[in-house]
Amino acid sequence: MATGIIWPGSGSLLEAEDTPFSFYTTDDTYVSHSVQTAVWAAKRLGYPIMDVELQGAQMYACFEESVTEYSAIVNQYNIKENMMTLQGAPTSSNFTHTVVSDLGRAITVSDNYGQEAGVGGSVDWKMGSIEVSSSQQVYDLNVWASENESNKAIEIKRVFHEGTPAIARYFDPYAGTGLGYQNMLDGFGWGGMSPAITFTMMPVYADLLRTQAIELNDQIRKSAYTFELRNNKIRIFPNPTTSYKLWFEYVLKGDKDNPLQTRFGETSDRVSDYSNVPYDNMEYQYVNDVGKQWIRKYGLALSKELLGMVRSKYGSIPIPNAETTLDGDTLRSEAQTEKEFLVIQLRENLEAASRKVMLEADSEEATRLQEKLQKVPLPIYIG
Repeated sequence: MATGIIWPGSGSLLEAEDTPFSFYTTDDTYVSHSVQTAVWAAKRLGYPIMDVELQGAQMYACFEESVTEYSAIVNQYNIKENMMTLQGAPTSSNFTHTVVSDLGRAITVSDNYGQEAGVGGSVDWKMGSIEVSSSQQVYDLNVWASENESNKAIEIKRVFHEGTPAIARYFDPYAGTGLGYQNMLDGFGWGGMSPAITFTMMPVYADLLRTQAIELNDQIRKSAYTFELRNNKIRIFPNPTTSYKLWFEYVLKGDKDNPLQTRFGETSDRVSDYSNVPYDNMEYQYVNDVGKQWIRKYGLALSKELLGMVRSKYGSIPIPNAETTLDGDTLRSEAQTEKEFLVIQLRENLEAASRKVMLEADSEEATRLQEKLQKVPLPIYIG
């Protein structure tokens, strides 16, 4: 760290205490570039022909601020570009210098739809049952919930109330008896199945047609096994003639409607809005040369602004038989203009590389290419 009142002529090895925040002092590339940039900025400000009324620590502070400003602008753009994708991600993540995929957001949305369809999601389905008696056709499942779920509201997702499967009532006129078929069935590996000979003698579609016939017979000639469910009050059809247990699956409404659901048992905080998206300061060593040049120019503008503030403290200095006027106000005005230009230039470049603009450019290129190909003469076939 320079100990002189003004710039001593060269930069010293950067130490952690030379910068206000020490965000990047563990980065060897940053340490070497900060010293080089300080020397370059001093020469751009007139040294050694003119004194530069700054110390090394001030030059290093300007360089640190320049890197942080570049990182902040780029991260602001990335947050805006990826906000829909990042919502719901754990705040313990670090998205700096990473590629953000849209797949995560799509999976989260799919989970919510899958949850309603019973094929995914983050809410557990529970199993319950009630005792059905022959003297009652309507049952209030809210009463069951008050007794078994401590008065928590439930939503019924599935009721297991259906007749005996048609395949269990399958009648096979071709099924034979006796040991004459046993050797053949064992040879095909169907010895333990009954009536296995059906699968030997008849095509598969015949089994399907017979099964459908049984189900259609039940639907037209019998009282079908069904139910009505309104406000968790279930009416059973047909009217029960015996006592049995009716099973159903349900979810707790509090779990389903909770807006703070976590996925796969995660308990960490989630990204909710712009304020808690985990983009950290960039690592200087991974910034490309285009970014490093922007950082140097912005650091120079900051140094010029700081030097202007120092010189503005004394607008003029008396000298023998005259006085000299310092250029503090001019330096500050130039620095402000340069800073605004650099920020606007960086934001415009980022917007020009946005996902929307790139997709539009790709579409435009494909359209132009198609127009070009249409003008290519078609070959003439001569047989």
